[in-house]
Amino acid sequence: MIPLYLAASSLVNGCGAGWREIGDALLQGRSGLRRNDFEPAQELDTWIGRVEGVEDVSLPDRYAGFDCRANRLILMALEQDGFAQAVHALRARVGAERIGVFLGTSTSGILDTELQARAAQRSGRAPHWPDDFYAQRHSMFAGVRFVREYLALRGPAFTVSTACSSSAKVFGAAARAIATGLCDAAVVGGADSLALSTLHGFRALELLSREPCRPCAVDRSGISIGEAAGFALLVREPRGAVSVRGCGESADAWHMSSPHPDGAGAAAAMRASLEGAALTPDDIDYVNLHGTATPANDSAEDRAVTATLPHRPACSSTKGWTGHALGAAGITEALITAFALEQQWRPGTLNCDAVDPTLAMRVETRSQPARLRHAMSNSFGFGGNNCCLLMSVGHE
Repeated sequence: MIPLYLAASSLVNGCGAGWREIGDALLQGRSGLRRNDFEPAQELDTWIGRVEGVEDVSLPDRYAGFDCRANRLILMALEQDGFAQAVHALRARVGAERIGVFLGTSTSGILDTELQARAAQRSGRAPHWPDDFYAQRHSMFAGVRFVREYLALRGPAFTVSTACSSSAKVFGAAARAIATGLCDAAVVGGADSLALSTLHGFRALELLSREPCRPCAVDRSGISIGEAAGFALLVREPRGAVSVRGCGESADAWHMSSPHPDGAGAAAAMRASLEGAALTPDDIDYVNLHGTATPANDSAEDRAVTATLPHRPACSSTKGWTGHALGAAGITEALITAFALEQQWRPGTLNCDAVDPTLAMRVETRSQPARLRHAMSNSFGFGGNNCCLLMSVGHE
Protein backbone atom coordinates (compact mmCIF):
# COMPACT_ATOMS: atom_id res chain seq x y z
CA MET A 1 0.00 0.00 0.00
CA ILE A 2 1.02 3.65 -0.40
CA PRO A 3 2.44 4.89 2.93
CA LEU A 4 0.12 7.19 4.83
CA TYR A 5 1.60 9.60 7.35
CA LEU A 6 0.13 10.58 10.71
CA ALA A 7 -0.03 14.36 10.34
CA ALA A 8 -1.82 14.71 13.70
CA SER A 9 -3.29 12.46 16.37
CA SER A 10 -5.28 12.62 19.58
CA LEU A 11 -6.24 10.13 22.25
CA VAL A 12 -8.42 9.90 25.35
CA ASN A 13 -8.57 6.85 27.65
CA GLY A 14 -8.33 5.80 31.27
CA CYS A 15 -4.76 7.13 31.45
CA GLY A 16 -5.87 10.67 30.67
CA ALA A 17 -6.88 13.12 27.97
CA GLY A 18 -4.24 14.10 25.44
CA TRP A 19 -0.67 13.02 24.83
CA ARG A 20 0.82 14.90 27.78
CA GLU A 21 -1.20 12.92 30.32
CA ILE A 22 -1.21 9.62 28.41
CA GLY A 23 2.48 9.86 27.48
CA ASP A 24 3.42 10.47 31.12
CA ALA A 25 1.33 7.48 32.21
CA LEU A 26 2.97 5.24 29.62
CA LEU A 27 6.53 6.33 30.37
CA GLN A 28 6.00 6.18 34.13
CA GLY A 29 4.20 2.82 34.09
CA ARG A 30 1.05 4.31 35.66
CA SER A 31 -2.05 2.28 34.86
CA GLY A 32 -5.36 3.90 33.97
CA LEU A 33 -7.33 1.00 35.46
CA ARG A 34 -9.41 1.42 38.60
CA ARG A 35 -11.80 -0.67 40.63
CA ASN A 36 -15.23 -0.43 39.02
CA ASP A 37 -16.82 2.91 39.92
CA PHE A 38 -19.05 3.19 36.85
CA GLU A 39 -22.34 4.12 38.52
CA PRO A 40 -24.76 2.34 36.14
CA ALA A 41 -22.99 -1.00 36.72
CA GLN A 42 -21.41 -0.65 40.16
CA GLU A 43 -22.65 -4.07 41.19
CA LEU A 44 -20.00 -5.75 39.02
CA ASP A 45 -16.80 -6.80 40.77
CA THR A 46 -14.22 -5.86 38.17
CA TRP A 47 -11.68 -3.22 37.14
CA ILE A 48 -12.29 -0.69 34.38
CA GLY A 49 -10.53 1.99 32.36
CA ARG A 50 -12.93 4.90 32.90
CA VAL A 51 -12.14 8.31 31.41
CA GLU A 52 -12.07 10.94 34.14
CA GLY A 53 -14.35 13.93 33.63
CA VAL A 54 -16.41 12.70 30.68
CA GLU A 55 -19.58 13.15 32.75
CA ASP A 56 -18.86 16.89 32.95
CA VAL A 57 -18.31 17.46 29.23
CA SER A 58 -20.87 19.71 27.53
CA LEU A 59 -21.44 19.64 23.80
CA PRO A 60 -22.00 23.06 22.18
CA ASP A 61 -25.69 23.94 21.90
CA ARG A 62 -25.80 23.35 18.16
CA TYR A 63 -24.77 19.72 18.75
CA ALA A 64 -27.08 19.09 21.71
CA GLY A 65 -28.91 16.30 19.88
CA PHE A 66 -25.66 14.30 19.76
CA ASP A 67 -25.16 14.39 23.53
CA CYS A 68 -24.27 10.94 24.85
CA ARG A 69 -21.25 9.43 26.56
CA ALA A 70 -19.69 8.15 23.33
CA ASN A 71 -19.93 11.51 21.58
CA ARG A 72 -18.57 13.27 24.64
CA LEU A 73 -15.52 11.04 24.40
CA ILE A 74 -15.26 11.94 20.72
CA LEU A 75 -15.44 15.67 21.51
CA MET A 76 -12.76 15.31 24.19
CA ALA A 77 -10.45 13.61 21.70
CA LEU A 78 -11.09 16.06 18.86
CA GLU A 79 -10.09 18.94 21.13
CA GLN A 80 -6.78 17.41 22.29
CA ASP A 81 -3.31 18.25 20.97
CA GLY A 82 -4.55 20.66 18.30
CA PHE A 83 -6.20 17.87 16.33
CA ALA A 84 -9.29 19.81 15.23
CA GLN A 85 -7.09 22.76 14.25
CA ALA A 86 -4.88 20.50 12.12
CA VAL A 87 -7.96 19.20 10.29
CA HIS A 88 -9.26 22.73 9.77
CA ALA A 89 -5.93 23.80 8.27
CA LEU A 90 -5.92 20.84 5.89
CA ARG A 91 -9.57 21.46 4.97
CA ALA A 92 -8.71 25.03 4.01
CA ARG A 93 -5.99 23.70 1.72
CA VAL A 94 -7.66 20.73 0.00
CA GLY A 95 -11.39 21.31 0.55
CA ALA A 96 -13.98 19.72 2.81
CA GLU A 97 -15.03 17.24 0.10
CA ARG A 98 -11.51 15.79 -0.15
CA ILE A 99 -11.15 14.61 3.46
CA GLY A 100 -12.81 11.32 4.37
CA VAL A 101 -14.01 10.21 7.79
CA PHE A 102 -13.73 6.53 8.75
CA LEU A 103 -14.48 5.54 12.34
CA GLY A 104 -14.76 2.26 14.22
CA THR A 105 -17.10 1.43 17.08
CA SER A 106 -18.79 -1.60 18.55
CA THR A 107 -21.53 0.06 20.63
CA SER A 108 -21.78 3.73 19.54
CA GLY A 109 -24.15 5.53 21.95
CA ILE A 110 -25.98 2.45 23.20
CA LEU A 111 -25.44 3.47 26.84
CA ASP A 112 -28.00 6.26 26.42
CA THR A 113 -30.49 3.76 25.02
CA GLU A 114 -29.85 1.41 27.92
CA LEU A 115 -30.26 4.11 30.56
CA GLN A 116 -33.47 5.48 29.05
CA ALA A 117 -34.93 2.00 28.70
CA ARG A 118 -33.98 1.18 32.30
CA ALA A 119 -35.56 4.41 33.59
CA ALA A 120 -38.76 3.71 31.65
CA GLN A 121 -38.96 0.17 32.99
CA ARG A 122 -38.54 1.35 36.59
CA SER A 123 -41.18 4.06 36.16
CA GLY A 124 -43.63 1.73 34.43
CA ARG A 125 -43.88 4.05 31.44
CA ALA A 126 -42.90 3.54 27.82
CA PRO A 127 -39.52 5.08 26.94
CA HIS A 128 -39.56 8.42 25.14
CA TRP A 129 -37.05 8.75 22.34
CA PRO A 130 -36.21 12.33 21.27
CA ASP A 131 -36.28 13.25 17.59
CA ASP A 132 -33.20 11.96 15.76
CA PHE A 133 -32.19 9.92 18.83
CA TYR A 134 -31.31 6.91 16.67
CA ALA A 135 -29.44 8.90 14.03
CA GLN A 136 -27.49 11.12 16.42
CA ARG A 137 -26.75 8.78 19.34
CA HIS A 138 -27.62 5.14 18.94
CA SER A 139 -26.86 4.24 15.33
CA MET A 140 -23.45 2.99 14.23
CA PHE A 141 -23.15 6.09 12.02
CA ALA A 142 -23.89 8.56 14.84
CA GLY A 143 -20.25 9.16 15.73
CA VAL A 144 -19.26 9.67 12.10
CA ARG A 145 -22.11 12.13 11.62
CA PHE A 146 -21.02 14.09 14.69
CA VAL A 147 -17.36 14.21 13.60
CA ARG A 148 -18.27 15.32 10.07
CA GLU A 149 -20.50 18.11 11.36
CA TYR A 150 -18.08 19.22 14.06
CA LEU A 151 -15.11 19.34 11.65
CA ALA A 152 -17.21 20.54 8.67
CA LEU A 153 -16.05 17.73 6.41
CA ARG A 154 -17.91 16.45 3.34
CA GLY A 155 -15.76 13.65 1.99
CA PRO A 156 -16.64 9.93 1.89
CA ALA A 157 -17.56 8.56 5.28
CA PHE A 158 -18.65 5.34 6.93
CA THR A 159 -18.41 3.31 10.11
CA VAL A 160 -16.60 0.02 10.56
CA SER A 161 -18.13 -2.21 13.23
CA THR A 162 -16.22 -5.49 13.46
CA ALA A 163 -15.97 -5.74 17.25
CA CYS A 164 -12.46 -5.23 18.61
CA SER A 165 -10.78 -4.76 15.23
CA SER A 166 -13.13 -1.92 14.21
CA SER A 167 -10.87 1.10 14.67
CA ALA A 168 -7.81 -0.68 13.28
CA LYS A 169 -9.58 -1.60 10.04
CA VAL A 170 -10.41 2.07 9.38
CA PHE A 171 -6.77 2.57 8.38
CA GLY A 172 -7.28 0.10 5.55
CA ALA A 173 -10.53 1.81 4.57
CA ALA A 174 -8.75 5.15 4.39
CA ALA A 175 -5.86 3.71 2.39
CA ARG A 176 -8.23 2.29 -0.22
CA ALA A 177 -10.26 5.50 -0.45
CA ILE A 178 -7.14 7.62 -0.95
CA ALA A 179 -5.57 5.15 -3.41
CA THR A 180 -8.69 5.16 -5.60
CA GLY A 181 -8.96 8.95 -5.60
CA LEU A 182 -12.11 9.26 -3.50
CA CYS A 183 -10.30 11.62 -1.14
CA ASP A 184 -6.87 13.14 -0.56
CA ALA A 185 -6.69 12.62 3.20
CA ALA A 186 -8.69 11.01 5.97
CA VAL A 187 -9.67 11.37 9.58
CA VAL A 188 -9.63 7.87 11.05
CA GLY A 189 -10.35 6.76 14.57
CA GLY A 190 -12.91 5.25 16.85
CA ALA A 191 -14.79 5.52 20.10
CA ASP A 192 -16.49 3.20 22.54
CA SER A 193 -17.82 4.13 25.97
CA LEU A 194 -18.47 1.96 28.95
CA ALA A 195 -21.92 0.43 28.58
CA LEU A 196 -24.22 -2.00 30.38
CA SER A 197 -24.41 -4.45 27.48
CA THR A 198 -20.65 -4.86 27.22
CA LEU A 199 -19.92 -5.02 30.94
CA HIS A 200 -22.72 -7.48 31.68
CA GLY A 201 -22.17 -9.30 28.41
CA PHE A 202 -18.53 -10.06 29.10
CA ARG A 203 -19.45 -11.03 32.65
CA ALA A 204 -21.97 -13.51 31.19
CA LEU A 205 -19.19 -14.93 29.02
CA GLU A 206 -17.09 -15.29 32.20
CA LEU A 207 -14.36 -13.15 30.64
CA LEU A 208 -14.24 -10.23 33.10
CA SER A 209 -11.35 -10.26 35.55
CA ARG A 210 -11.94 -9.33 39.19
CA GLU A 211 -8.45 -7.79 39.23
CA PRO A 212 -6.55 -5.52 36.85
CA CYS A 213 -6.02 -7.51 33.64
CA ARG A 214 -2.70 -9.37 33.34
CA PRO A 215 -1.99 -10.00 29.65
CA CYS A 216 0.20 -13.02 28.89
CA ALA A 217 0.65 -13.77 32.60
CA VAL A 218 0.65 -17.32 33.86
CA ASP A 219 -2.21 -16.36 36.21
CA ARG A 220 -4.22 -14.21 33.77
CA SER A 221 -7.94 -14.38 34.44
CA GLY A 222 -9.75 -12.17 31.92
CA ILE A 223 -10.21 -8.68 30.59
CA SER A 224 -10.64 -5.24 32.11
CA ILE A 225 -13.00 -3.18 29.97
CA GLY A 226 -12.02 0.37 29.19
CA GLU A 227 -13.41 3.26 27.19
CA ALA A 228 -11.56 5.47 24.76
CA ALA A 229 -11.66 7.73 21.73
CA GLY A 230 -8.83 8.48 19.37
CA PHE A 231 -8.12 10.00 15.97
CA ALA A 232 -5.38 10.21 13.37
CA LEU A 233 -5.17 12.51 10.38
CA LEU A 234 -3.72 10.51 7.48
CA VAL A 235 -2.04 12.19 4.52
CA ARG A 236 0.10 10.98 1.62
CA GLU A 237 2.90 13.55 1.91
CA PRO A 238 5.55 13.02 4.65
CA ARG A 239 4.20 15.39 7.30
CA GLY A 240 4.83 13.29 10.38
CA ALA A 241 7.53 10.98 11.67
CA VAL A 242 5.34 7.86 11.67
CA SER A 243 3.63 6.22 8.71
CA VAL A 244 1.24 3.31 8.22
CA ARG A 245 2.78 1.05 5.56
CA GLY A 246 0.70 -2.07 5.79
CA CYS A 247 -2.82 -3.03 6.82
CA GLY A 248 -3.54 -6.74 6.78
CA GLU A 249 -7.12 -7.92 7.24
CA SER A 250 -8.68 -11.37 7.47
CA ALA A 251 -11.85 -13.09 8.64
CA ASP A 252 -11.43 -16.68 9.82
CA ALA A 253 -15.04 -17.06 11.06
CA TRP A 254 -13.94 -19.87 13.37
CA HIS A 255 -16.40 -19.11 16.18
CA MET A 256 -18.68 -16.27 17.20
CA SER A 257 -16.64 -15.32 20.28
CA SER A 258 -13.50 -17.50 20.33
CA PRO A 259 -10.39 -17.17 18.15
CA HIS A 260 -9.08 -19.93 15.94
CA PRO A 261 -6.98 -21.98 18.39
CA ASP A 262 -3.95 -21.85 16.09
CA GLY A 263 -4.42 -18.15 15.34
CA ALA A 264 -4.84 -18.89 11.63
CA GLY A 265 -6.76 -15.74 10.79
CA ALA A 266 -4.50 -13.58 12.94
CA ALA A 267 -1.43 -14.96 11.20
CA ALA A 268 -3.01 -14.30 7.80
CA ALA A 269 -3.58 -10.66 8.74
CA MET A 270 0.01 -10.28 9.93
CA ARG A 271 1.37 -11.77 6.70
CA ALA A 272 -0.86 -9.48 4.65
CA SER A 273 0.47 -6.41 6.48
CA LEU A 274 4.04 -7.47 5.67
CA GLU A 275 3.12 -7.94 2.01
CA GLY A 276 1.40 -4.55 1.87
CA ALA A 277 4.49 -2.86 3.30
CA ALA A 278 6.90 -4.89 1.15
CA LEU A 279 8.81 -5.92 4.28
CA THR A 280 10.04 -9.25 5.60
CA PRO A 281 9.38 -10.77 9.03
CA ASP A 282 12.95 -9.95 10.12
CA ASP A 283 12.23 -6.23 9.61
CA ILE A 284 9.79 -6.14 12.53
CA ASP A 285 11.27 -4.77 15.75
CA TYR A 286 8.20 -4.79 18.00
CA VAL A 287 4.63 -6.10 18.14
CA ASN A 288 1.88 -4.43 20.15
CA LEU A 289 -0.21 -7.50 20.90
CA HIS A 290 -3.98 -7.67 20.99
CA GLY A 291 -3.18 -9.26 24.35
CA THR A 292 -6.58 -9.33 26.03
CA ALA A 293 -5.48 -11.39 29.07
CA THR A 294 -7.91 -14.22 28.45
CA PRO A 295 -6.26 -17.66 28.29
CA ALA A 296 -7.64 -18.54 24.84
CA ASN A 297 -6.91 -15.21 23.11
CA ASP A 298 -3.34 -14.84 24.34
CA SER A 299 -2.52 -18.45 23.46
CA ALA A 300 -3.98 -18.15 19.96
CA GLU A 301 -2.11 -14.91 19.34
CA ASP A 302 1.10 -16.56 20.55
CA ARG A 303 0.77 -19.20 17.84
CA ALA A 304 0.06 -16.55 15.20
CA VAL A 305 3.02 -14.38 16.18
CA THR A 306 5.53 -17.21 16.41
CA ALA A 307 4.40 -18.68 13.09
CA THR A 308 4.65 -15.32 11.32
CA LEU A 309 7.70 -13.85 13.04
CA PRO A 310 10.06 -16.74 13.83
CA HIS A 311 12.88 -14.37 14.82
CA ARG A 312 10.83 -13.56 17.97
CA PRO A 313 10.82 -9.76 18.14
CA ALA A 314 9.87 -8.03 21.38
CA CYS A 315 6.11 -8.17 22.09
CA SER A 316 3.89 -6.60 24.72
CA SER A 317 0.26 -5.80 25.45
CA THR A 318 -0.66 -2.29 26.59
CA LYS A 319 -4.13 -3.19 27.86
CA GLY A 320 -2.76 -3.09 31.41
CA TRP A 321 -2.71 0.68 30.97
CA THR A 322 -5.99 1.27 29.17
CA GLY A 323 -8.10 -1.84 29.56
CA HIS A 324 -9.77 -3.36 26.52
CA ALA A 325 -11.48 -0.46 24.76
CA LEU A 326 -13.35 -2.85 22.42
CA GLY A 327 -14.28 -0.92 19.25
CA ALA A 328 -11.75 1.77 20.20
CA ALA A 329 -8.95 -0.70 20.97
CA GLY A 330 -7.52 -0.57 17.45
CA ILE A 331 -6.97 3.19 17.34
CA THR A 332 -5.80 3.24 20.96
CA GLU A 333 -3.08 0.67 20.39
CA ALA A 334 -2.12 1.94 16.94
CA LEU A 335 -1.45 5.38 18.40
CA ILE A 336 0.45 3.91 21.36
CA THR A 337 2.56 2.01 18.83
CA ALA A 338 3.17 5.27 16.95
CA PHE A 339 4.15 6.88 20.27
CA ALA A 340 6.63 4.06 20.91
CA LEU A 341 8.18 4.57 17.47
CA GLU A 342 8.46 8.32 17.97
CA GLN A 343 9.94 7.97 21.46
CA GLN A 344 12.20 5.04 20.57
CA TRP A 345 10.78 3.29 23.60
CA ARG A 346 9.23 -0.11 24.01
CA PRO A 347 6.29 -0.56 26.41
CA GLY A 348 6.28 -3.53 28.72
CA THR A 349 3.28 -5.64 29.67
CA LEU A 350 1.84 -3.97 32.74
CA ASN A 351 0.64 -6.27 35.57
CA CYS A 352 2.39 -9.32 34.09
CA ASP A 353 4.73 -10.47 36.85
CA ALA A 354 5.37 -13.94 35.41
CA VAL A 355 4.89 -14.72 31.72
CA ASP A 356 2.97 -17.90 30.94
CA PRO A 357 5.75 -20.43 30.18
CA THR A 358 3.60 -22.08 27.50
CA LEU A 359 3.84 -18.91 25.36
CA ALA A 360 6.68 -19.02 22.85
CA MET A 361 6.69 -15.35 21.80
CA ARG A 362 9.11 -12.94 23.50
CA VAL A 363 6.84 -11.10 25.91
CA GLU A 364 8.53 -8.09 27.50
CA THR A 365 7.32 -7.21 30.98
CA ARG A 366 9.37 -4.03 31.50
CA SER A 367 9.30 -0.83 29.49
CA GLN A 368 12.65 0.43 28.24
CA PRO A 369 14.33 2.50 25.52
CA ALA A 370 14.68 0.57 22.27
CA ARG A 371 15.74 1.12 18.69
CA LEU A 372 12.56 0.70 16.65
CA ARG A 373 12.02 1.17 12.93
CA HIS A 374 9.06 -1.06 12.07
CA ALA A 375 6.32 -2.23 14.42
CA MET A 376 3.04 -4.12 14.22
CA SER A 377 -0.19 -3.45 16.08
CA ASN A 378 -2.60 -6.40 16.30
CA SER A 379 -6.37 -6.13 16.74
CA PHE A 380 -8.58 -9.21 16.67
CA GLY A 381 -12.36 -9.19 17.07
CA PHE A 382 -15.26 -11.55 17.66
CA GLY A 383 -16.20 -13.65 14.66
CA GLY A 384 -12.58 -13.82 13.53
CA ASN A 385 -12.38 -10.21 12.31
CA ASN A 386 -8.63 -9.61 12.31
CA CYS A 387 -6.45 -6.64 11.49
CA CYS A 388 -2.70 -6.00 11.72
CA LEU A 389 -1.26 -2.54 11.13
CA LEU A 390 2.40 -2.16 10.19
CA MET A 391 3.85 1.20 11.16
CA SER A 392 7.28 2.71 10.54
CA VAL A 393 9.28 5.71 11.69
CA GLY A 394 11.37 7.80 9.33
CA HIS A 395 10.92 8.76 5.69
CA GLU A 396 12.07 6.70 2.74
